[in-house]
Amino acid sequence: MTYEKSQDALSKLTPQQYHVTQESGTERAFTGEYDKHFEPGIYVDIVSGEPLFASSAKFNSGCGWPAFSKPIDNVTEHRDASYGMVRVEVRSKHGDSHLGHVFNDGPREMGGLRYCINSASLRFVPKDQMEAEGYGAYLDQVEEKV
Repeated sequence: MTYEKSQDALSKLTPQQYHVTQESGTERAFTGEYDKHFEPGIYVDIVSGEPLFASSAKFNSGCGWPAFSKPIDNVTEHRDASYGMVRVEVRSKHGDSHLGHVFNDGPREMGGLRYCINSASLRFVPKDQMEAEGYGAYLDQVEEKV
């Protein structure tokens, strides 16, 4: 599958999705649709469709945004010195969408990282639809939590 940013995909974004992904915006804490979402599946870039995070790496950090311990793939990290802070920005590899930031305060048992990601930059693909949507190769990374 080929993943890329297209004018067609950009034209389908809501104003919030566009602001977050294309203007490096941030949605308000506790307002995103995936903050408290824990269904099995994968999260893909809302613009390019590239797979980013598996539900098995998602945890409730209490920070107000979806949190993941590690990406599946297709994530790049960049130094971000905006707003008087130095952070590590996370972007999608092919779509170049702003996703959020990564911090080193995640659960130790999950590797110690917390990818703090805006819901507006994601689209969720449920486990039972992954094969049909072309994400079957990632099924082994989606584990149901008990």
